[in-house]
Amino acid sequence: MNITRWRARSLHGIAAATAAMVLFGCAAPGTVVPQQSTLTQVRDRVGFPTDVRFDANGDELWEYARGPGGTETYLIRGGRDGRVKEVTQLLTVDRFAQVEVGKTTKAQIRDWLGRPSDLRYLGSGLVWEWRVLINPELGHLAVRFDEGGIVREKMVLTDPQTDDGKGDSN
Repeated sequence: MNITRWRARSLHGIAAATAAMVLFGCAAPGTVVPQQSTLTQVRDRVGFPTDVRFDANGDELWEYARGPGGTETYLIRGGRDGRVKEVTQLLTVDRFAQVEVGKTTKAQIRDWLGRPSDLRYLGSGLVWEWRVLINPELGHLAVRFDEGGIVREKMVLTDPQTDDGKGDSN
């Protein structure tokens, strides 16, 4: 086979594979349309969620942890009829601002921010962390819990790798 024909076939194969990925399963969770999409369509287009749970109303909650370094977590809420009710980006500084030291529980944090990307047991208690994009830098949202599962401290940390080693906490 001559090299020109091989390159043409390879490029054609790459183009076909790329088109297939776009059509079959590489859609972003943020492109799901509430009230129009079904959970089955979401699974077929976006893939299997990274976590599934149910709320007290019986709604099915699908989490999709995505993005560079895991900086995005979308929650897709589906009703009992199988239709998507809403799509929410969980990892935002605004959502993190809802956390109240001395009041917010582990369960509330889990509902508001999704599954943490990292768990650490420090002498001062359990710490949950999430990677986030704090425009234009990467960073972490972190909460420390007491023995009773109540938030004792919350932190927004910039990533030292993205801010020339001058990481700080707010």
